[in-house]
This record gives sequence, structure tokens and C-alpha cells, in this order.
Amino acid sequence: MGCATSSQFGAARVMEPQVLASETSFTVDEVEALYELYKRMSFSIIKDGLIHKEEFQLALFRNSEKANLFADRVFDLFDLKRTGVIDFEEFVRSLSVFHPKAPTSEKTSFAFKLYDLRGTGYIEKEELRELVLALLDESDLCLSDSTVEAIVDNTFSQADSNGDGKIDPEEWKEFVKKNPAALRNMSLPYLQDITMAFPSFITRSEAKD
Repeated sequence: MGCATSSQFGAARVMEPQVLASETSFTVDEVEALYELYKRMSFSIIKDGLIHKEEFQLALFRNSEKANLFADRVFDLFDLKRTGVIDFEEFVRSLSVFHPKAPTSEKTSFAFKLYDLRGTGYIEKEELRELVLALLDESDLCLSDSTVEAIVDNTFSQADSNGDGKIDPEEWKEFVKKNPAALRNMSLPYLQDITMAFPSFITRSEAKD
């Protein structure tokens, strides 16, 4: 893939692809491919070159209207500048965490923030319960209340080492070291092949237009 010119990135570009590549887990070619993906997403509904929550949900979850705590939380974490929309720089920097080559420390930190719904610096039982229910809803899985409680209780019994009823960042790091499966969804293999083909969810989302 040839090197993109500045004009090709238009208003949505905040940084040159070379700069973004040097500061993330992506190569220059991958950043350029991501821009094509970004354009498709950012013009899917609002068509203003920025990714709005509806467009984000449509691309990743194939539904722009169904409210979901998990989708909202991921969008909020991608919206690094807290503007209510995602620009290209935010898109690349946030997706970089999910690159197979991204450091485990970055994945661990992002996952902690994902579960820390209220931004208190701790993961509390109710927050974990809420997100587990949201993930089950998004996956169309139905588990009994007792099974959900067992998942939450088991996680806390392992992670809350000081027994204060909440998980702090250090406890979370230790939990992840012992339970690497906790980061299973923090790596998206297709990001390493993004220069070859776009992920299938883009095709699915466009088919709904």
C-alpha cells in the first residue's frame, strides 16, 4: 500500500499516519487501512466524518438503536477527548489496545476501565454484575440469576485479595496474571490483517443501510 498524502486524510485527520503508527501498535500501512474503515463507519448514518454512538453501535453490534451498557461503555472509552464523537486519532489510539501485538499492560488497563463503570478507580460488585448482564444481553445468552451471581462471586473471591469488597488496579493486575482468559476479548486478530481486508462486521452493517 502506498503512502497516503495529507490531503487524503481530510478534516478527520489529526495526525499523520506515520505519527500514529509510531505511537500505537499499528504500522503505517495498517493506519492507512484503518482510515478507509473509519470513513465507512463515520459516514454510515450521520455522514459528517466523525463516528457517532449510533454509527459505532451499528458497525460493532449491528444495531444502531438498541441501548446496551457494554456498547455505551466501549464508546465512552474510545471518546478520549470527551466530545461525544470519535475522531480518527481517537479511533486509532483506542483500537490499538486490541491489536494482537499491544502490550498486555495496556489491555489490562483498558479492561479495568471498562468494568469501572462509575470511574471511581475500583471495580465494585454491582458494576461487574451490570456489565456481565450487558454482555449476556448483547450475546443473546440467558443465564439464571444464580449463575450470574456465581460468576460475580467467583471473580471477587479470586480478585479481591484484601477483602474490602472492591477490586483495585493492583488486584486486577494480579487477577489477570492468574486468569489470562479475562483478557480473551481484548485482542482482535483481524487488526493485524487489516491491510488485506476489512472485518466482516462492516459488510454486515452496510447491508442494513
